[in-house]
Amino acid sequence: MSEPAAVLDDLRNESDELDRLVAPLPPGRWALATPAAGWTVAHQIAHLAWTDRAAHLAVTDSAAFADDVAKALAAPDTFVDEGAAEGAALPPAELLARWRLGRERLLQALRQAPPGARFPWYGPPMSAASMATARLMETWAHGQDVADALGVTRTPTARLAQIARIGVRTRDFAYGVHGLTPPAEPFRVELTGPAGESWAYGPEDAAQRVTGPALDFALLVTQRAHRDDLALRAEGPDADRWLGIAQAFAGLPGKGREPGDRPPGGPAGEERR
Repeated sequence: MSEPAAVLDDLRNESDELDRLVAPLPPGRWALATPAAGWTVAHQIAHLAWTDRAAHLAVTDSAAFADDVAKALAAPDTFVDEGAAEGAALPPAELLARWRLGRERLLQALRQAPPGARFPWYGPPMSAASMATARLMETWAHGQDVADALGVTRTPTARLAQIARIGVRTRDFAYGVHGLTPPAEPFRVELTGPAGESWAYGPEDAAQRVTGPALDFALLVTQRAHRDDLALRAEGPDADRWLGIAQAFAGLPGKGREPGDRPPGGPAGEERR
């Protein structure tokens, strides 16, 4: 697992990159539809602000967070959309200010967290580093939706390593939310980073393997692209099945994207639920 300070820096940088993408937009561009059905650019930023608030509660007020979880369990099919819709109804400048304030409060709370502390979440409890990695993953994923809506091709960065790591670590979770028993044996995942570097996870002699570009793996585990549109290769039936159900985000199984559902010129190989 990454050191908390390093992943918190990555989270700040990922958020700042997305901020630079949306801050100059005129109000009308905030209403652009994104690849997530029913969600505009404003919905994407509102969801990040909403989830940052929930994460801050988890870190600073577990009782209040438990109340939020109870509300989520009472309306599992609508609470994510309702939270995004509430924020998206704000004037863009107000929404942007809310997101900036909330993510800064969360960063400070995570930096001040006691070593070894674990915090409740909608999935398993998480350490400060794990919480920051999850927030980075979601910021990157929703940022991808925004970039696709704007017709922008983002330059991949080494921050993808954080998303790859959480994608590998959530393998068994993905099986579980689909009502499936995870394979007993670990997989080998070998990815090529943006600068040609190699990122590997799992035993070298594993029979089940996944290989390909790190960007494509990030798109897969955040369900921003269908596996048929990505240059990922699975060796072994269990690894092949995983590529059809992988999700790095907490919550119910995502609907994913249909084959060919990437914008023209977009990269090839939620979390919007």
